[in-house]
Amino acid sequence: MTHDHDLELRPTAAQTEAALNPPPGRNGGDLVVETLSGLGATTVFGLPGQHALGMFDALRRSDLRYIGLRVENNAGFAADAYGRITGEAAPLLLSTGPGALTSLAALQEARAASAPVLAISSQIPTPGLGGGRHGYLHELPDQAASFRGVVKSVHTVRTQSQIPSAVAAAWKSALTAPHGPVWVEIPQDVLLAETQLPVVTAVDATPDELPPRPELTAVAADLLSKAARPAIIAGGGVVRADAAGKLRRLAEVLRAPVVTTPGGKGAFPWKHELSLQSWIEDRHTTDFLEDADVLLVVGSGLGELSSNYHTFRPRGRVVQIEADLGKLESNHPALGIHADARLALQALLETVPERTDASAPERVRAVLKKVADRIAAQELTLEQDVLASVRKALPAGSPSFWDMTILAYWAWSAFDAKGPNRLHSAQGAGGLGYGFPAALGAAAADPTTPVLAVSGDGGALYSVAELATARQYDLNVTWLIVDDGGYGILREYMTDAFGQATATELTRPDYVALAESFGVPGVLTSPGTLETDLAKALSQPGPSVVVLPAVLRMFAPTHLDG
Repeated sequence: MTHDHDLELRPTAAQTEAALNPPPGRNGGDLVVETLSGLGATTVFGLPGQHALGMFDALRRSDLRYIGLRVENNAGFAADAYGRITGEAAPLLLSTGPGALTSLAALQEARAASAPVLAISSQIPTPGLGGGRHGYLHELPDQAASFRGVVKSVHTVRTQSQIPSAVAAAWKSALTAPHGPVWVEIPQDVLLAETQLPVVTAVDATPDELPPRPELTAVAADLLSKAARPAIIAGGGVVRADAAGKLRRLAEVLRAPVVTTPGGKGAFPWKHELSLQSWIEDRHTTDFLEDADVLLVVGSGLGELSSNYHTFRPRGRVVQIEADLGKLESNHPALGIHADARLALQALLETVPERTDASAPERVRAVLKKVADRIAAQELTLEQDVLASVRKALPAGSPSFWDMTILAYWAWSAFDAKGPNRLHSAQGAGGLGYGFPAALGAAAADPTTPVLAVSGDGGALYSVAELATARQYDLNVTWLIVDDGGYGILREYMTDAFGQATATELTRPDYVALAESFGVPGVLTSPGTLETDLAKALSQPGPSVVVLPAVLRMFAPTHLDG
């Protein structure tokens, strides 16, 4: 008996002819780029190296757009942002040894933030695999071991015929919830050798869905429907699952106040009557959440930042929806639901009845007033004015990318992202240098929208080489550098802890002159002119730099009280 799907698997005459007579001049690198194209990739990031030249030579025979950065770690940050903005797995092409290892910090951030990055690296020639020391350039005893504890999955290729399947499997892994970076490595000789294998065409790597168990969502719905004081913590999993609309509907049905974590910025409307905004590091918010009799945590592991530095102690029942098993019930006992946030929220929406609670908006307003009064008592007008100027200058639909700097820490709590997937930072792993190269990746994803990068002067020094990248590809990024003469937040931490700071002060360049030396317009601004200067820079196409000399302070922490 012949089934319809059997007919679908049979190649046409044209396909058979093409397979039997592939075009000449192709190598293993062509199999890589053909597979990427077949998976739907359009843009790749990276940096060439001797062992990876087979891949890079194949790029010129493909339709893939290449964005080359100057440092592998920065290329990883750019791919991370491209993946966050598009929801696609962003290919990152690297070379063996030093080139590969230089990407580790970026891949750690991608893993912590669940950003889909498809890193493809060369390896030493095949005879060197297996741990023997042959003395090849860039040789490591086990290169993959350096990545196994950082990425989501590792895929090692030994022959050309394995390339399409390995790349497809990695792509599927990167895009199956929870998203994350993956690692593929291919020996130099495999990439360089001429191939007679057919051209790779359509490749099926559909991600697996992660639906919730229905008996668990039934229990969760029952708990929420009977709750007197429900509340919701929304994390980055809501943003990644494109579930902000479902979150809003569920909150309105339950009349449940919502606070978003730093990773969940924009997942709930900032000025909604049920919005506790993002003041999750404030003790008034922590107290409110502890008082909830049922707390729904969606897409967050309640880690250090989202639990007010582990001072959060819920007294009611916790329902946690989380795609990452490592985060599920790792910090607090809960009804754990291992699922994609979108699918789990949909299941709850189909089950929970509508609640009435006229007091919820008033309770939210009371908490926000307490927070505002606490901040107002600290005389932080400069910091609030600077953040407000950035918000006014940045178009509502533009994404922003923030380095680990004092203004970013303010933004986690006090900045209205104006929607999901618009504010991104390195808060997942907490490394320096993320903001500017990540913004370049976002600009490559959508060249029609201006992108903002925010760095301190310390973090900016990690990324100045990428001014050349911004200029070369004419990427539409405005880089705001807050220059306080050193590592500002570390200066505060050390002064508070030890009475004085050590190793925090920096000699730095004239950033305006430096930008202009790359052919990038630069302007020196002030707190009073920041809004105008930043808005002007964002309105003009191409890269630009705005430098703000200012010493900003953090608001007082509440996790140390008592």
